Amino acid sequence: MDPEPNTLTAPDLLPAAHAQFHERRYERAEELYSRYIEYCACSTESKCSRHDLATALNNRGQIKYLRVDFFEAMDDYTSAIEVQPDFEVPYYNRGLILYRLGFFDEAVKDFKKVLELNPKFEDATLSLKQTILDKEEKQQRGY
Repeated sequence: MDPEPNTLTAPDLLPAAHAQFHERRYERAEELYSRYIEYCACSTESKCSRHDLATALNNRGQIKYLRVDFFEAMDDYTSAIEVQPDFEVPYYNRGLILYRLGFFDEAVKDFKKVLELNPKFEDATLSLKQTILDKEEKQQRGY
């Protein structure tokens, strides 16, 4: 049986959140990620690595994305980027939402940033191409 979220110590929060996320227990994972993020924000001598905090923010954003809370998800992706600007995954995830919402120019910027950070990120290459095509098609149709 999994430990109750309130009995976990700070160092246990992130591994527990990851486990819940991978088991698709998203509500519980979101709670644990939020507690970890709060711990990192409130700790005067934070033992949180930038990468761990950025990953927690990105994964919490993924949960919000799955709930179709796009703007909240983008807030988490943006926060992850602010914490670790060289982490390509939140740029990609934010780019996908921007694309879905029809903000093609902003999506292109995010996909290009992903490829600047990781030129071998194939999904970003495909998403960039599709975004450019859809933007051109939208312009040809006049909207």
